[in-house]
Amino acid sequence: MLFNTVSFFVFLSIVFALYWQLTERLRMQNLLILVASYVFYGWWDWRFLLLIAFSSAVDFLVGLRIHSAQTQRNRRLWLMTSLTVNLGVLGFFKYFNFGIESASLLLQSIGLSTSISSLNIILPVGISFYTFQTLSYTIDIYRGKIEPTTNWLQFFAFVSFFPQLVAGPIERAADLLPQFEKNRSFNKYEAVTGLRLILWGLFKKMVIADRLAVIVDSIYANPESADSLTVVIAAVFFSYQLYCDFSGYSDIAIGTGRLLGFRLTRNFITPFLSRTMTEFWQRWHVSLSSWFRDYVYIPLGGNRSSIIKWGFNILITFTLSGLWHGAGLHFVLWGILCAVPLILERLFNLKSIGAMPTFMLFSLLMIMFRADSVEGASRLYGGLASFSFNSHQILEITGLSIRELLTTITLLFSLIAAESFLKKTDFDEALNGTSMWFRWSLYYIIIVLILLFGVLDNAPQFVYFQF
Repeated sequence: MLFNTVSFFVFLSIVFALYWQLTERLRMQNLLILVASYVFYGWWDWRFLLLIAFSSAVDFLVGLRIHSAQTQRNRRLWLMTSLTVNLGVLGFFKYFNFGIESASLLLQSIGLSTSISSLNIILPVGISFYTFQTLSYTIDIYRGKIEPTTNWLQFFAFVSFFPQLVAGPIERAADLLPQFEKNRSFNKYEAVTGLRLILWGLFKKMVIADRLAVIVDSIYANPESADSLTVVIAAVFFSYQLYCDFSGYSDIAIGTGRLLGFRLTRNFITPFLSRTMTEFWQRWHVSLSSWFRDYVYIPLGGNRSSIIKWGFNILITFTLSGLWHGAGLHFVLWGILCAVPLILERLFNLKSIGAMPTFMLFSLLMIMFRADSVEGASRLYGGLASFSFNSHQILEITGLSIRELLTTITLLFSLIAAESFLKKTDFDEALNGTSMWFRWSLYYIIIVLILLFGVLDNAPQFVYFQF
């Protein structure tokens, strides 16, 4: 079930109506959320429900065991159980075929023939997100930062909470789980702010991201035909496609959470206004960046070490982040490449390189991320280095008219102007204090833009669903 479909809004309307009939009945509200979340998740494939229920059960029990263990050794053993089960399941579904193919290529490179075959494994939607969410729960219990819940219903609802289940934000138990333990009453202000964020998220997804996807997908499908100008356009457009797609999802998720009385983590803080890559990763996919910071980077030693050890910590963290995004060598290389600017910024004590250079550097790095393989990325980087320019090539590759292309560019610039105005404030906060006339005029303008220019038929899924 996709956020940008009629079926989701019918589903949400039913859940919303039933949910607020259960005010002052906390257990029934949580039960409704759990059932609704399982219906939402099972909409893709009911078999996925077995995995998320299994993961929830394991970490619910392990959390209790860690807390009650009498020795440090037993605490560590139970934590290792959680790590082994969760990472084992994630590794099998996401990386098994990648490991088989890599081993086969390695054997072939040294002259050994192999008949190893991969399996037709379906990647469960959102598995990377809810796995990290449950892992943070058991790790934080082990560290003594939180105590485990003894209420299985609250925990299962926390893990499967449908607004953020499939693509985040990756919530920490310390932030979200207590919200399942408190009585929730309808708050008109929270509902209004939630609807604002949903509207803004739909605009970014349907009007900007999905229109840019037509151009980006065409160019990446024909990397050998792209000249320098086309590659630059593809790189810039993909950066905005990914941002509007993913931050649009996050806005809808956060807004949906508010409709139900929950506050979720803000996941994007106008990252394209960042003036260094270090600042950029503090403002892009915040819930994942902070997860790797707290559970990988800091345990490795963080920046409290020699410059060489620190560089190693950064490199490992970003390499694992790349691998988290996908089972492919190009994702691993992308992670490594992302670490390099951060290392250089510290070595040369660069406090600011400017918003535009930072954005362009990110866009160039994302060529490796978006390409289907290292070879595909190499062709695009080669096209960039050819210094050839054909202003009509992008129209030939995409099949768009000049009018359609200019319309998309104009809409994109409207978003860039809005982002420049927002700075670090989100869309909802920016409207606080404005007149009712201004707010409603803006709402109608956004709705009209969605209806006129949004991709309404065959709505593409969100990009991060594949991770």
